[in-house]
Amino acid sequence: QVQLVESGGGLVQPGGSLRLSCSASGVILNYDTIGWFRQAPGKEREGVSCVSSRDGSTYYADAVKGRFTISRDNAKNTAYLQMNSLKPEDTAVYYCATDVSKICRPDTLDIIYYDYWGQGTQVTVSS
Repeated sequence: QVQLVESGGGLVQPGGSLRLSCSASGVILNYDTIGWFRQAPGKEREGVSCVSSRDGSTYYADAVKGRFTISRDNAKNTAYLQMNSLKPEDTAVYYCATDVSKICRPDTLDIIYYDYWGQGTQVTVSS
């Protein structure tokens, strides 16, 4: 049974940092593309970043480019999203997900391509 568990969310002031973790069981993250998504209240879930299992290539949505960094630790079967210079508009529930296609591209960072999802972790950026 595949299970993804996100952690690391919380309340942070604007300009602060958080590191989200996505711990996996029942699936080897090194074999799949990993995506991070977020959903703010009243909005659709949107793709934030992904990392390909094929070649390690990454993609970031324009809204987070230069501030967020996606990574994975294969030994721990865990993926991470380092979030710096956080803004109030980053407030959302953040989800990790896996895609067996092994591809990370702007057009495939979409919920329809991702197979397994975590339960989400809340990130609130507020003073």
